[in-house]
Amino acid sequence: MGNGCDPACRGRRRRLVAPPLRGAENKPWWHEGLKFECIRCGRCCRGEPGAVWFSPEEGKNISDYLGISEEEFFRLYVVSRLGRHSLRERPNGDCIFLNPQYNNCSIYPVRPIQCALFPFWPSILNSRKMWQSQAQRCPGIDMGRLYSEEEISSLLRRSPFPDL
Repeated sequence: MGNGCDPACRGRRRRLVAPPLRGAENKPWWHEGLKFECIRCGRCCRGEPGAVWFSPEEGKNISDYLGISEEEFFRLYVVSRLGRHSLRERPNGDCIFLNPQYNNCSIYPVRPIQCALFPFWPSILNSRKMWQSQAQRCPGIDMGRLYSEEEISSLLRRSPFPDL
């Protein structure tokens, strides 16, 4: 979805608080850091159905950004998914806010934190295998700048949804 929701993870419920630790030093598998650079291809915003959850504050920010009331925002752009408010999708699975002409998010400055954190989600960082699976879908994974273990841990702590 126009938010960083990758089709492979969207809509799946996981009960992870933090990725499991590995090795004798009790460090995560990504303790040497991971490379990522968003190339704004829009692949994470389209595809199979999923969920882009957002907080009440994020909903207000989006409605303000769109210049509409919160009631209208909920009526036009929100569904309930897995017991939470989620951004609506088009029939083909694309996020409602993905601009297909330019492959960009029409609410990028106020996109939900779920979108901003991609691909540093607990479910993706759960294993090297899941990270590599996401790299098949996202050309920015394993490219660009190196995020340190400390930066990744900080991003994980920012996630309001531990089952993301």
